[in-house]
Amino acid sequence: MTVRKPALGFIFVTVALDILGIGLIIPILPRLVKSFEGGDAAAASHVVGTLMALYSLMQFIFAPVLGSLSDRFGRRPIILLSLLGSGLDYFLLAFAPNLGWFFLARIISGITGANITAATAYIADVSPPEKRAANFGMIGAAFGLGFIIGPVVGGLLGDFGLRVPFMVAGGLTLLNWFYGLLVLPESLAPENRRGFSWGRSNPVGALLDLRRHPVALGLAGTYFLINIAHGSLPGTWVLYTDHRFHWSAAETGLSLTIVGIMAAIVQGGLTRIVVQRIGERKAAILGLIMGTVAFSVYGLATKGWMVYAMIVVGSIGGVMGPAIQALISRSVGANEQGGIQGSLTSLSSIAGIIGPPIATALFAHFISRKASIYLPGAAFFFSSALVFVAMLLALRSFRKLPDTSASAQPAPVAAK
Repeated sequence: MTVRKPALGFIFVTVALDILGIGLIIPILPRLVKSFEGGDAAAASHVVGTLMALYSLMQFIFAPVLGSLSDRFGRRPIILLSLLGSGLDYFLLAFAPNLGWFFLARIISGITGANITAATAYIADVSPPEKRAANFGMIGAAFGLGFIIGPVVGGLLGDFGLRVPFMVAGGLTLLNWFYGLLVLPESLAPENRRGFSWGRSNPVGALLDLRRHPVALGLAGTYFLINIAHGSLPGTWVLYTDHRFHWSAAETGLSLTIVGIMAAIVQGGLTRIVVQRIGERKAAILGLIMGTVAFSVYGLATKGWMVYAMIVVGSIGGVMGPAIQALISRSVGANEQGGIQGSLTSLSSIAGIIGPPIATALFAHFISRKASIYLPGAAFFFSSALVFVAMLLALRSFRKLPDTSASAQPAPVAAK
């Protein structure tokens, strides 16, 4: 297929710009919410957690629908429609006069923001099974690139006004939509399409459909727990570092930029090398071990430099996501990639509904006077425990994989 290379390039740019837009507002949104709450960090924490849960609830409901629609009509229209909706939603946030409008905007963005489902299905369409882990890692690299630029620029733009980053994010997303309208080819061949079914497209049906794939079902549990664990980061990172280390918006943006740089390095190149050398299974376990350690250190850190050091070392844990996704994708057929990605997005959305409110509630409680012990890092300790359980579940799931699978043996390292 001659369109594969430029198509993958566009998906990379699409995800990178999408995350760039999110990165622009990450240092700003909690502070803007805090201003609506009269400067009360604990109250703002609860609102931020609720906003994130609402976004995830909408994705939970609509991601399977978009995944199944992409299996029926192709990936291109779903990706383009979601980009258009996301771009317009940023402008709604930019001019929102009160928190009520923020809640409406998160509903809209949750519905239209499931383009990651079609994007990952697009990658599965154009990637041979043995290269899917590396190409799924490309999404992580795009996330990293977006976070390299977005948070720092967002922090700087925030000095000109807390609404400015939303307008810039909206403009970038709409430019990306227009670019895709001109250049994005379709990836799903007509013979690999399947009819739309409401039974598979409602979130419950999509999750129940996982039962037909025992390997995917088991690893989906690991994927689910990882996503709950990561709910502690977007919900509490800004508030935690502000409370614990008194970081400014610019300092928070810098920390997220380093996260982005490391994600781009790990998922843009290191993942491919690690998977080639030790295989997908061992790469997943390595990442889970590093994730367990990283969350614990974030919670224990007493100085800002400790956080920076752990970002660099803990980023190696990023190899787990692409490895697990590749193993799951390998276990289903070509005409089910959109559906399986929709199911995974639904699980991620459920995790997003559960994770941020738990994390922000733990943070709010353990910095309040009601707490029997002062423990601002409680949310990160909770996440560390979840990743450890996810590792145990992955080890159990790997027993169902045949020894002859590509992930069971390290792939030969490509000659340079």
